[in-house]
Amino acid sequence: MTKIPPPPRSTGRLSTMEQPPGAVDTAVNPPARQGSSRTAARWVFLALGTATMLFAVGGRWDIAAAAWIFPVLLLRFSRLSRMWTGTLWIWLAHIIAAVFWVQESALGFNPVAVAGAIGLAALQTLPFLADRLLVTRLRPAWAALGFPAALAASEFLITTVTPLGTAYGCLAVTQYGDLPLLQLVSVTGPWGIGFLIAYFASTVNRIWERPSWRGGLVYGAVLLSVLLAGGARLALSPAGGESVRIAGVSPSRAVTASLQAALGRISGGPADIAAAPAPAVEPAMTAVENDLLAATEREAAAGAKIVVWPEEALRVQESHASEALAAARDQARRSGVYLEIGVRVYSTTAPAYGRDEAMLIDPRGNVLWTYQKAHPIPGSEKYTPGDGRVPVADTPYGRIANVICYDADFPAMMRTRADIMLVPSADWKEYGGAHTAKASLRAIEGGYSLVRQDAQGVSTAYDHQGRVLATADYFTTPRQTMVALVPTHGVTTVYDRIGDTFAWLCVAGLAGLSAVAVARSRHPRARPGTSPR
Repeated sequence: MTKIPPPPRSTGRLSTMEQPPGAVDTAVNPPARQGSSRTAARWVFLALGTATMLFAVGGRWDIAAAAWIFPVLLLRFSRLSRMWTGTLWIWLAHIIAAVFWVQESALGFNPVAVAGAIGLAALQTLPFLADRLLVTRLRPAWAALGFPAALAASEFLITTVTPLGTAYGCLAVTQYGDLPLLQLVSVTGPWGIGFLIAYFASTVNRIWERPSWRGGLVYGAVLLSVLLAGGARLALSPAGGESVRIAGVSPSRAVTASLQAALGRISGGPADIAAAPAPAVEPAMTAVENDLLAATEREAAAGAKIVVWPEEALRVQESHASEALAAARDQARRSGVYLEIGVRVYSTTAPAYGRDEAMLIDPRGNVLWTYQKAHPIPGSEKYTPGDGRVPVADTPYGRIANVICYDADFPAMMRTRADIMLVPSADWKEYGGAHTAKASLRAIEGGYSLVRQDAQGVSTAYDHQGRVLATADYFTTPRQTMVALVPTHGVTTVYDRIGDTFAWLCVAGLAGLSAVAVARSRHPRARPGTSPR
């Protein structure tokens, strides 16, 4: 007779085989201990994510990898936190990053800067809030697209509704120098880079929560396709072809310092400079003008066909503006060059009390255009903005276009059919290099070479794929001159033809995902399985 063993004593919990799917083994992970470790982990994610984000704000201390890491960490924090408290902490993290950018770039703190930091941080927080609202209501593959669509849409929104353009809040600018990746902007504009970075963050979090390599393989295939296509674009259209010698010249540091000292002795603002006695300012202004004219003659003799002065290179009282222009026209005629001059005109006429202009003079001394800056820097430049129409002239060296400095931070404005884009600029030591690097994206997007001559920063010439043709740092030499052989033929890009279609698709995609999420919330049985709260 077979002896029947007694039943095992109850352990108070189900065996591994008996536990329902998704149940937690409370003997191994007691609820209190699990909650405590989860709370500690999320604060670590927040701290590390915020610290990493400081090096991905579009400043001089950017690290390309940081832009890929911080969204992963902040998204992990957001998903481990209660929705609204987590959102407020994410907002604070972005405020800290915005304030850090202001400090890093030596922009100066003022009420406008503080209000701007708070407002921008709110817009940058929206993708994290959107992720929390969508991720529990969508299937994993679709949920992984919610965050990148929202981030690309928010970047587009920042550029569209704020006066900053891509100066802040655009992750694409952090990837400067990664040319295979950056070729994507010739199709999507800068929003495609932000989408890829955010897609990486949502994919990593998806794998973190539910170990499965399916999402990773899909993302890997997308990223690999982008890099291979970008590499092929670089390889199949290498640098070469017809080119023109372009020289960018800035006044020497000695005459610049003398002019700054003369202007500094005048109390008040631009109106006071405009009304000052000529002997108080004219000698210093004339010294700068003569220095620029001599540099133009020197570079023309060396073979330059186009000479570019930086923004506000020539500073004149309105009563002497016509004389200064006549001298520049005469120099262009005698040297036989296309001469682009940046002029700061001091006027007694309110409210702007002056103009920020760029003029292109042809080899016969004719003024082809007088362009006024369309995007004055918020809070510091009070010029009356120009109409934003980018001037273009047909020349023996291709179609030449012109904007001024901060204008190049607005992708929509920079979509211009040109071969060479001239960007006279005036930055400062802490921001000049980063600002010039951002302009390289416009060259790739627009399919033209771009020459950015910076008064007190880093001057660089790029070809239509973002390759550096020449560069010069104002602070490393007493006299800054940049000379580059610049291609005379650009290309037509997809982005030039379709504009911000990709950004609008992200907006539409986010709306579609939201509609699906709402529908699922009304039918609980249609909801996907367990996901983070």
